[in-house]
Amino acid sequence: MSVVARPRPVHWWNQFPAPLQEVAFIRLLASFGAGGVIYLTPIVFHQASFTAVQVSQGLAASALIGTVARLLSGVMLDRGLTCSWPVRAAALLAVMADLVLFRATGFNGYLVGQLLIGVAAGLYFPAIELAVPLSCSGFTSSRGYALARSADALGVAAGALLGALLTAMEMIRMVYAVEAAAVLSMLVVLWITPLPDGRAAFLHASAATTQNHKLTAETASTGDSKTEAKAHSAADWHWLLPLIPVLIVSVIATGIVSLMQSALPLDMVRGGLAREPLSEASSGGLIAWQLLLLTVLQWPIGNWVAKRSLRFGLGMGLLGFIAGCLLLAGSALWAGGSSLIALAMVPIAFGEAAFLPTAAEAMVEETPLQHRGLAMALFSQCFAFSAIAAPLLAGALLDQQGHGLVLWLLMAGTCLAVVPLLKAVRPRYKPNLSGSPIEEPLDVRNPRTAALR
Repeated sequence: MSVVARPRPVHWWNQFPAPLQEVAFIRLLASFGAGGVIYLTPIVFHQASFTAVQVSQGLAASALIGTVARLLSGVMLDRGLTCSWPVRAAALLAVMADLVLFRATGFNGYLVGQLLIGVAAGLYFPAIELAVPLSCSGFTSSRGYALARSADALGVAAGALLGALLTAMEMIRMVYAVEAAAVLSMLVVLWITPLPDGRAAFLHASAATTQNHKLTAETASTGDSKTEAKAHSAADWHWLLPLIPVLIVSVIATGIVSLMQSALPLDMVRGGLAREPLSEASSGGLIAWQLLLLTVLQWPIGNWVAKRSLRFGLGMGLLGFIAGCLLLAGSALWAGGSSLIALAMVPIAFGEAAFLPTAAEAMVEETPLQHRGLAMALFSQCFAFSAIAAPLLAGALLDQQGHGLVLWLLMAGTCLAVVPLLKAVRPRYKPNLSGSPIEEPLDVRNPRTAALR
C-alpha cells in the first residue's frame, strides 16, 4: 500500500504578503480603537446629560467635515502623496480627539472632539483602502480586501466587547484611552515600516501625458486640433461614469449597515405590531450576535466571492441584505419576533461580508491608477452619506409608524430595485500597479469578468 505524502500545511497567516499583513494589522488596531468609541460615545454623553439633539448634532458635524477630508485625501493621493501620510495624520488627529472627548463635559468640547474624529476618519479611509491593492504584489487584491475587512470586523467586535466591559466597570470613558493607545501603536508600526506605495513612476508618466494634452489644447489653432483637445479634456472625467452604478448600490448597502447601528436598536426596544419591546440587555445581546457573526463570516465569505466575478459578489451581498430586511420586517408581525431578528442577522452579516470587499475591489478594477485615490474617497463618501441620511429617514418612519415594518420593507425593495445596475459592473483596469486597461472581451470562463453565476 503506497502512502501519498501530504503537503506540509502552511500557516494561514503566512499565505499573505508581508506588506498586506501590515495593512491588515494597522486596520485591526484602528478598528479595535474605534469599536468602543463608535458604539459608546452616545451613551457617554447621554450620561453627561446631553440631549439626543446635541449628540446627533455632533455626529452629523463629524460626518459632514469628514466628507471634505475624504475628498482632500483622495486628491492628494492622486497627486502622489504616499498612503502612509494620511494614515499618520489621521492617527495624530484621533489622539487629539480622544484627549478632548475624555475630558469633555460641555457641548463645545464634545463638538470639537467629533470634528477631529471626522477629519481623522476622512483622511484615513481613502488611504487605507488604496493601500490594499498596493500591498498585494503577487497576490490577488480581491482576497486582500477580504483579509482587510476581516481585520476590520475583528477589531470592531473586540473593541466593542472591551467597551462593554469598561462600561460594566463604570469606566466608560476609558474607551478613549483605548483608542489613543491603539492609534499610537499604529504610528509606531508606520514609523518602523511605512505602507508600500510604488505608484510614483506611473503617476509621473500619467501627469506628463496630461500636461502634453493641456499644451496641445493651449496651442491648438485648427478646428481638428481644438476638437481633439476638447475630447482629451472630456476624457479626463470619463473614468467617473463606470463608477456610478457601484456608488449607487454602495449607498444603499452602507445605508443598511448604518441602520444596524442606529434604527435596529431603536426598533427592538420599541417593539413591533405583535412583537413585545425587547429589554436593553436583550437588544445589546443581539447587537453582539451581529458583530460575532460578521467576525466569523467575513473571511470565508469574502474569500469565496473574491474568486468569482464582481457582479457575483455584489449580487450575493444584495441578496443577503434583502433576505435580512424581509426577516426584520416579519419580526414586527409575530409575537416571537425576537427570534426572527436573531435569524435576520445571519443573511445581513453574509451580505456585508460579501458586499464590502467586493465593492472596494470594483472601485479599483473600474478606475485607472491615476484616479484611484479620488475613487476611494468617493467610495468612502457612501458611508458618510449613509450615516447622515439613513438614520434621519429611519427615525422619521419609526416615529410615524411606531414600528420598523415599513422601514425594512422599503430597504428590501430598494435593494431589489438596484440589482439591474450590476449589469454595468465589470473590471476595466488591472488592479496592480500598472493599472493597464483590460482590452480582452468578456469571457464567461474568466471568473473575474463573468456575470452572475
